[in-house]
Amino acid sequence: MAARVGLTTERLVRAGAELADEVGFDQATVSALARRFDVKVASLYSHVKNSQDLKTKIALLALEELADRGATALAGRAGKDALTAFANVYRDYAREHPGRYAAAQFPLTPEAAAASAGSKHAQMMRAILRGYDLTEPDQTHTVRLLGSVFHGYVSLELAGGFSHSAPGSQETWSWILDRLDALLRGRLAP
Repeated sequence: MAARVGLTTERLVRAGAELADEVGFDQATVSALARRFDVKVASLYSHVKNSQDLKTKIALLALEELADRGATALAGRAGKDALTAFANVYRDYAREHPGRYAAAQFPLTPEAAAASAGSKHAQMMRAILRGYDLTEPDQTHTVRLLGSVFHGYVSLELAGGFSHSAPGSQETWSWILDRLDALLRGRLAP
């Protein structure tokens, strides 16, 4: 039955990612995907082993998409421009693709993590930090700090955490990026 509808692993993973964006990453299961394609669950098992495998494949897709956007955003930028561009990639991606963004946080096996675009994200973050002349261990601490701030803010914003008070979330986002830049340059205020 799967051959009749032209299913491939790539098509299923992309459909799973779309499903995750529509109904949430937790709801992106093999059963839900089978319903979407109007096929029996068993017909998908030649492409994905189970829902865990599907989620892993969606996570790998999301990490790759984020890495591609990050690389494009960083091209020709340094310092605060690079920091802001990279931060905005994460925020924009999360707003456009909330399920895929959640997938990018999915715990991967060591083998899947090694094959993922996760290392590209760390390399891009370290490239940004070269503009701030940080050495180890400060560089590693700062990669973790920035990742925590970006993810924390985006997660709270997606959950509606900033929608009921002033100033608006964009103003706060800009303020945070200004303060992070100042911190990285070794100053307390911009």
